[in-house]
Amino acid sequence: MKNKSLLILLLCIVTSGLFAQGIRDNNQTTAEENQLPLRRVVILTSGLSYYEHSDSVNGPVAYNLPFRLNTINDALKTLIINDPASANPSVAYQSERTLVETLRSLSIDLSDSPDMATILSRLRGVEAEITVKNATTAFTGRIVGIEYRQVSGSMFTETRQPWLTINTREGIRSFHLEDLMSIKFSDPAIERDLNRSLDIIAASRNSFTRQLLVNLPGTTRRNVSISYVIPSPVWKVSYRLDLGAQTPLFQGWAIIDNDSDTDWNNVELSLVAGRPASFIQELYPPYYVRRPVLPLAIAGTVEGVTHDRAVPTVAPSPAPVVRTQNDMMRAESLMMETEDNSWSGLGYSPEGPAYNLGGGTVQTASGSDAGGQFEFTIRNPVNLNRRMSAMFPLVESAIDARSTLIYNGSGRFPRIGAEITNTSGMKLPAGPITVYDGGVYAGDALIEFWNENEKRLISFGEDLSVTASRNDTSTRFVSTVRVSGGIMTITRDLTHIRTYTFINSSSASKQLIVEHTKTAQTNLVSPPSDDDTTSAYRFNVTLPANQSTVLTVNERRPIQETIVLLNQRPDILLSYSTNQEIPANVRQALTRAVELRRAVDTADASVRDIEAQRNRLISDQDRIRRNLEAAGNQTPQGQEYLRRLVSLDSEIDTMAANLQNANNTARAARTAYENYINTLSL
Repeated sequence: MKNKSLLILLLCIVTSGLFAQGIRDNNQTTAEENQLPLRRVVILTSGLSYYEHSDSVNGPVAYNLPFRLNTINDALKTLIINDPASANPSVAYQSERTLVETLRSLSIDLSDSPDMATILSRLRGVEAEITVKNATTAFTGRIVGIEYRQVSGSMFTETRQPWLTINTREGIRSFHLEDLMSIKFSDPAIERDLNRSLDIIAASRNSFTRQLLVNLPGTTRRNVSISYVIPSPVWKVSYRLDLGAQTPLFQGWAIIDNDSDTDWNNVELSLVAGRPASFIQELYPPYYVRRPVLPLAIAGTVEGVTHDRAVPTVAPSPAPVVRTQNDMMRAESLMMETEDNSWSGLGYSPEGPAYNLGGGTVQTASGSDAGGQFEFTIRNPVNLNRRMSAMFPLVESAIDARSTLIYNGSGRFPRIGAEITNTSGMKLPAGPITVYDGGVYAGDALIEFWNENEKRLISFGEDLSVTASRNDTSTRFVSTVRVSGGIMTITRDLTHIRTYTFINSSSASKQLIVEHTKTAQTNLVSPPSDDDTTSAYRFNVTLPANQSTVLTVNERRPIQETIVLLNQRPDILLSYSTNQEIPANVRQALTRAVELRRAVDTADASVRDIEAQRNRLISDQDRIRRNLEAAGNQTPQGQEYLRRLVSLDSEIDTMAANLQNANNTARAARTAYENYINTLSL
């Protein structure tokens, strides 16, 4: 504790001023002297917010912009400076890794939070002036080092306490650190480094905040602005719908969270609904590129290399126009300039009407398109303290609404709902709707992004006085049969019939919208739909009081079957020719095809029989010839074998002729069958 108090004493006696962390002139106005007011905030539904600071300034100025660590990358990526009088604005900041490295590079290293003894030990050889308790004069000398001496504590313990050793004109002297009153270093550079270390530590004492120092070295009076985009909570919306009013009224409220470290005082607040592309890139931490290690050029030998031939020279292209950063900023500023000559990244819109609810007037937001998105601007300046949330009127309008029941084919009871049309003149983001009817709470509904003049259905409960059921049946029949090029195409229609039955047990007639889910590759036959969505047909049904109502939806789906006739067996062709679903002319043609195919099969069977007989005779001939060689042609047995060989040769010759005739017949039958099938067109 004593060493800690001495360190505090040392830090308090430094005499130099704070060292600015950035690049600025000595006569610049610092951020501590003048803050650039926050003028405009635009919150997007993509989790980002646009902040714009602006004011009239005179001469060179510098502003410190604090950012939380998780927002610094977005701030560096999106920061825009608009200063018409500054030719070379700059932004300086201490990067993540260089905070510690900078502290280590100074002559007094405070990077590891050292104690007094460690600091003085690191300053060996430095000249210092020290003041000691009960001494009338100060001592000046060079620091030799720190030594630790054993000091008896209690009966069983001993402690080691630091002593400072300095070399004075009177010789080497030692002082207990507890006796030191002050230390002053003779070298001004050490004093400056000590103050700079303290500045860095003070600036980074909040590990979650980083500072960007924006320097604007202008010389005249002008209007400047600094803007950036950082992550923020998504703004929310909640709606109210009064169906019980003479004219249905629709009201929306925006819910805003100021999670920043800045109070919003008279800030113009805009809310943008849309989904712009956005990403995070690590721009804040330093990146180092690995480089190869090469041997010294003075050592070693030269390797043999080859060189490619030269490419013909191409005439150089005109040099591009080089523009400075300030030129680009000014050009962008002129393009984004609004009617009142104030720079803005988003447009403004004329004010819309205000509606009177409950005897009061509610000032809602004005809306306008903004680069493919939709922007709401709160009419009056907003005041919202940091870490606070608020609700602001977003929209209020009379709309077209019709109460109805909604049934989507699931559940026992249809849902209570309404068909509403957005006649507010605004594109409204998705959100919950609290519905009131007859002056009481009726339920909650949800709605997706709601475009202008778009009709939507919402539901907020179940009607227990109406019960619903459904029944499904399916049939399949042949609709068309086509034969062309040897291919028969059979088209069957799969008919799906769904019957909805509704029983209205109440004493009042009711309107119902049935949402019938669409099926891929299926066509609606009856009844015609009253409205379509991408996924369902909608049918309007009237439910009389104390009656049941039936809705029958008929859909048809074509299914095609392709048959290559030449590859089919006769029994398959016969099954198609006897199928009564197939037209009579097609069945008659298939019957003729069966006859021709049977003729082909019969001819092929005859060929196979003759080939089998011929092969059997050839086999007998080979066997007798071997027996003849064994018996000899002069023996009686050999003479018998010779007579049998001559007889077999005659039979084989006859079989060859028969086989030739059978092959001709089979080819003719197959040709007739193929020509009939290929030329058949029905």
